[in-house]
Amino acid sequence: MLTILKKEITLYLSSMVAYITIGVFLIVLGLFLWVFPDTSILEYGYASLESLFNTVPYLFMFLIPAITMRSLAEERREGTFELLATRPLTFGQIILGKYFACVLLVLFALLPTYVYYYSVSVLGNPQDNIDTGAVIGSYIGLFLLGSSFVAIGLFASALTKNQIIAFTIAVFLSFFVYSGFDSLSQLLSLQNVGIEQVGISAHYASVSRGVLDTRDLFYFIALTAFFILLALVTLKLQMQRKVFQPDTYIYAAIVVVAIIASCVGFTRIDFTKEKRFTLSDVSREMMDSLNTPVKVSVYLQGDKLPGSFKRLQRATGDMLSDMQAYSHGKLEFQFVDPLKGLNQQQQDESLKNMVDGGIEPTQLSVKTDDGLIQKLVIPAAVINVGDVQVPVNLLQRRIGLSDEEVLNNSIQNLEYAFSSGIKKALAGGRQQIGITEGHNELTNQQLDGAIKALSGNFVVGRLNLSQISLADLIKVKMLIIAKPDKPFNELQKFKLDQYVMHGGKVLWTIDQVSAELDSLRGHGGEQLAFPKQLNLDDQLFRYGVRINYDLIADLNCTQIPVTTGSMGGQPQIQMVPWLFYPLLMPISKHPIVKNLDGITTQFVSTIDTLHVKGIKETVLLTSSPYNNKVSAPHMLSLAAIEQEPDPKAFQSPPKNVAVLLEGKFISDFRNRSVPEGMKDQVMIMPESQPTKMIVISDGDILKNQVATDGSPYPLGYDHYNHQTYGNKNLLLNMVDYLTGDTRLITLRTKELQIRLLNRARVRNEKLYWQLVNNILPPALVLIFAIFQHYVRKRKYAH
Repeated sequence: MLTILKKEITLYLSSMVAYITIGVFLIVLGLFLWVFPDTSILEYGYASLESLFNTVPYLFMFLIPAITMRSLAEERREGTFELLATRPLTFGQIILGKYFACVLLVLFALLPTYVYYYSVSVLGNPQDNIDTGAVIGSYIGLFLLGSSFVAIGLFASALTKNQIIAFTIAVFLSFFVYSGFDSLSQLLSLQNVGIEQVGISAHYASVSRGVLDTRDLFYFIALTAFFILLALVTLKLQMQRKVFQPDTYIYAAIVVVAIIASCVGFTRIDFTKEKRFTLSDVSREMMDSLNTPVKVSVYLQGDKLPGSFKRLQRATGDMLSDMQAYSHGKLEFQFVDPLKGLNQQQQDESLKNMVDGGIEPTQLSVKTDDGLIQKLVIPAAVINVGDVQVPVNLLQRRIGLSDEEVLNNSIQNLEYAFSSGIKKALAGGRQQIGITEGHNELTNQQLDGAIKALSGNFVVGRLNLSQISLADLIKVKMLIIAKPDKPFNELQKFKLDQYVMHGGKVLWTIDQVSAELDSLRGHGGEQLAFPKQLNLDDQLFRYGVRINYDLIADLNCTQIPVTTGSMGGQPQIQMVPWLFYPLLMPISKHPIVKNLDGITTQFVSTIDTLHVKGIKETVLLTSSPYNNKVSAPHMLSLAAIEQEPDPKAFQSPPKNVAVLLEGKFISDFRNRSVPEGMKDQVMIMPESQPTKMIVISDGDILKNQVATDGSPYPLGYDHYNHQTYGNKNLLLNMVDYLTGDTRLITLRTKELQIRLLNRARVRNEKLYWQLVNNILPPALVLIFAIFQHYVRKRKYAH
């Protein structure tokens, strides 16, 4: 076999055809990767070789058949194969020798592509920020793909004595085995068969990312052995030799064993630096335990997506592929364009339904040959389990972050987004969330944004603690106490307390001081901010927190509209900072607030934590360090806007305004009797089951603005300055954490490094790097050809 391998290598490298073929391959590859804008690494903007590993398979379909077409066809046409057959070599050894020779030539053709790796590494921002591990893993995938194509090429060469026919057959078979089964899987009769798993594309897609799955490895081994077996049987039939000999059985056994091994179990090796394609234990357990089909439709589809959204599209596909790998075939996904084929009226109606269902489309400015055009993109997905649909928004926007940082945060969030979405879809019947009423809490109009945000995954309704029985209250998954303005009586407090004792989750949003901007405007610009009497202090104190009777003035605040005069009979409105509207910037790494945008608040108080035994306290939100605390009662005046605040008076440690409490709580009614008016016969639980609650010292944090015509704005949207804050995502995160698997929300802590190219350097040196990567790789092949010719000439001259 080694003799055949050496002979084949020598013959190939002695022929200019081999060098021309490899040179053309590298020139075309260079044009695709560095010149053509749709596939250009420079246009893509990221320090990655994804374009290389996505483009090479299609070029391999021509390069490898060109290498293998003469291997057996030429030998048989010239009659030299009969001479080989007379030597003490089996047909299997002859084919293996030629096979490994062709594989080595494919590797030789890939060696000059190291120039691409070097170029991307140098152009990185900072330099050398390319993920070398991912590149190595992807090259392994390219090697496995090339090895399979070589086996296909040898089989085609064994079928005929004509090299051109062998080349044509090999190109067709390579293309069909690579992507033909994907096309067949789209046929209505084959959609549920999973026939795409027979093709190469489904397996190469995983390995090309830098993830080696043993199932994919055994697939390539089985595919390679299968076509070598076909080549062996074909030759034996044509040479009229006995087919069923030991070498035939060996290759057949390899095929069978590889197929069985790929079905028994699997292991995945993630070569990427951040292990970005390694699912968490909780996600793997969820996928492994699926017992009902889950279908995911991803709307991030369409032509001419910007490079950043192409990256999000690929990352979404990668994440779903990883989850699918553990789902035993229960998870299916597809990329669709929901607006394709619809007229304008149908598109508008479809978009309205999406928005109502919780999906957030976005408008992008896309550069074309005709200039900038506006393109609607829907970075979202819908999870279907039976009749249950759960929307998943893929884009995680944050004020103040660059587009690259927003995209990176979105990719980091993909595992959580899909895992939590699938978990909600599997839950089927939506869990109940109750919002208390009867104490002048926020109205449904003021909570419209919050209710709509939660209604996609929960049944949300109002409940009156005076009317609902404790037995019914306990059935509610979570309670939201949204800015009460009247005191709670002992019976209501008892029900709240025993709800917590039975494991109920509570979100407290409490204004401890009475202060309203509308009241300020309606009373000559002044109002006395005074303490409320809600009768909740003792209960919250028992649970581990105290909301103080004060207000935080913070230099890091939002703006309010103020009338500064009139012109032409029209009032002149100016936006001015209002210190009592702090803008809270989350700095905690806790998954509830990680990657959240700024949170807008109104008249917020400070919170003290009391370190109760058995209760874990986590501060979620704080003011900025540029704050000043004023105690109630305090006279508020809009005239203060005209005065420049003294920075020295606003230097104070950040104040706590939102606290998460977890553990076993002591009942506020321990060693007390049941309050009068309790109709149910109950036993007081002195200590709670393990549960959680969140206390926020701002009742307006869940309040949306309302237009003059009474129509509510989305939660977190400020229609005065046209900005969207993070209040909605904060609410969703808090509810997810309180009602769901706490292990799941910790997926938000997953971090990925942004690997960008140096845009300024790319812009200034674009032509230079295009020339380097289009000229140097073919030049290296040419230099090697000249050197090899010189060595061969000297050798035979003597």
